[in-house]
Amino acid sequence: MAAPAGAGALIASPGRRRCLWSVLAAALGLLTYAVSALEVYTPKEIFVPNGTQGKLPCKFKSTNSTGTLTSVSWSFQPEGSDTTVSFFHYSQGQVYAGNYPPFKDRISWAGDLDKRDASINIANTQFMHNGTYICDVKNPPDIVAQPGHIRLYVVEKEILPAFPVWVVVGIVTAVVLGLTLLITVILAVLYRRRNPKQDYNGCNTSENVSPVKQVSQKSPSDTEGLVKSLPSGSHQLRPLGPMHLEEPPQRKSCSPQLWNSPCSLQLEEACSWQ
Repeated sequence: MAAPAGAGALIASPGRRRCLWSVLAAALGLLTYAVSALEVYTPKEIFVPNGTQGKLPCKFKSTNSTGTLTSVSWSFQPEGSDTTVSFFHYSQGQVYAGNYPPFKDRISWAGDLDKRDASINIANTQFMHNGTYICDVKNPPDIVAQPGHIRLYVVEKEILPAFPVWVVVGIVTAVVLGLTLLITVILAVLYRRRNPKQDYNGCNTSENVSPVKQVSQKSPSDTEGLVKSLPSGSHQLRPLGPMHLEEPPQRKSCSPQLWNSPCSLQLEEACSWQ
């Protein structure tokens, strides 16, 4: 028995659905490959002296070449305000300046789309130009993911930093480390001078001096008594010459370092008499 035509159509529908999903996936892949995100690069902040010309740099990266559809737009958000005002537009080599009074006759094109540069110049910057600047680039079919933001600070000429911030921070850090090292060395030298290290290993050979015995002294009266005790008949006494009496022992000078040593008790006797 032959199957109804409607039933055959229902049986073949799942295969057709799978084919349709495959075609859609391929088309989506081609679309994703052809369209990519356009990236915009700007500095986070810049400083410009008042009364001078300031440049707002803006670079972008795109996989497609630039052409007649490429355009650049700049917007301004004043300091302390949530409102954004568009004041500049560039497309097909033409500049379209807005009528916003703070930028009237002050903005000029400073970029090159062939070099992926969308920068602009602001002439005669004043304090009213402080705020955030937004750079938006379009290059179809690429789409921009996030515009670039620059924070502009208009400052007095006298207080404009002469060196980049990282250079100033490096110099200050080096000076602080140098002063810390110098103070540490000076304190170490002063401490060693006030607390000298005394190394002593006990008595050496020169300090082990045995006490010198005192030589007994004989007075002249003892000599005369000895002469008188001799027999007068058996021996004829000869006149005695001048007697050589021993000189009294002299005090020995000792080094002050030895008196402070552990052997000072022995040296006191050894150095008392020579």
